[in-house]
Amino acid sequence: MQSKRAIQGFVLGACFLAIGLVVAVAVAYSVTDGQIVDLAQVALLRLQLGEQQSELFAPFGESENRTRFTIPPGADAAAIAASLFDASLIRDKQLFLDYARVEGLDRKFEAGVYFLNQRLSIAEIAPMLTDSSASHILFRTLEGARIEEIAALIDSNGLFGFSGDDFLVTVRAGADLPSDFAAWAGVPAGASLEGFLFPDTYQLPPDISPLALRGFLLDTFRDRVGDQLRADALAQGFSIHQIVTLASIVEREAVWREEHDDIAAVYRNRLAINMKLEADPTVQYGLQGRRGGWWPNITRADYRQAASPYNTYLVGGLPPGPIASPGLSAIQGAIYPAESNFYYFRAACDSSHYHNFAVTFDEHVANGC
Repeated sequence: MQSKRAIQGFVLGACFLAIGLVVAVAVAYSVTDGQIVDLAQVALLRLQLGEQQSELFAPFGESENRTRFTIPPGADAAAIAASLFDASLIRDKQLFLDYARVEGLDRKFEAGVYFLNQRLSIAEIAPMLTDSSASHILFRTLEGARIEEIAALIDSNGLFGFSGDDFLVTVRAGADLPSDFAAWAGVPAGASLEGFLFPDTYQLPPDISPLALRGFLLDTFRDRVGDQLRADALAQGFSIHQIVTLASIVEREAVWREEHDDIAAVYRNRLAINMKLEADPTVQYGLQGRRGGWWPNITRADYRQAASPYNTYLVGGLPPGPIASPGLSAIQGAIYPAESNFYYFRAACDSSHYHNFAVTFDEHVANGC
């Protein structure tokens, strides 16, 4: 009798369980707009993940170098997991899929560009891939860099979707320059944008193009220089292109910003009496990297033998264009030089990187070490 009652109880329990499952499925069906959610399977996955916590929260490796990771439109969770695995960002594709499903992320992954590294775990990566708007490229350009050095920074950054050479095409001599900026700055036809890629720290969208990057740098230049500095330069008989040419020399000569207006004064004084500028950085620029670096050591012989329109020991006046990107301080120094009668300067002998200034050549020689 007990056995029979046990069987009846089991059957009755199974009936109630079946009814409960039917009700659960019906409710799930109604609240998910016709898409039946396998609650039992998700619950089972959650239990399994509870036993895999160490794998979920373990990073793939030690490298903190960010990797550009792209989710194309229409990619499903399986394709994303496979791409993460191929990029050496996760170790277990199925674990990623299970976690994404349990957390409801598998239907929230968003097409776009993300920047990930091996220090991230599956539990950290999965939610990141639901919002591409948080991604950006941090890019810093330095005062005194020439366009080739900026191109090298693009390559070393590793996060851009294009190469430094792709960017050079948009800024080197002969490029199709934006006419409004060229007119505002007085850039001659056919000239490069050397000097106008404003040195600053930028947060850039991950899908930025070479032309868009050029636009960011030029817009920043125009915003930072402004119309008042331009007007004051024009009132002195200088275009912004000429001012930036002078400022780029000042930037390469000076180590300390407080000397920008003093060094600019020397060159402005020389220009006023048609005296050659005789600036070493212009000789370096004219060598165009032929000695294995953009700013090589030069000798006295180079002053007379390095034939180039940029060699201001041979050619009078300003060189044809800027030799590097000056910062705002150097540009201001070129427009508002110090009031002085100095025509010479040379590095001080105390290794401070400051300079001694002189009115006459004899004083200049006496300042030697």
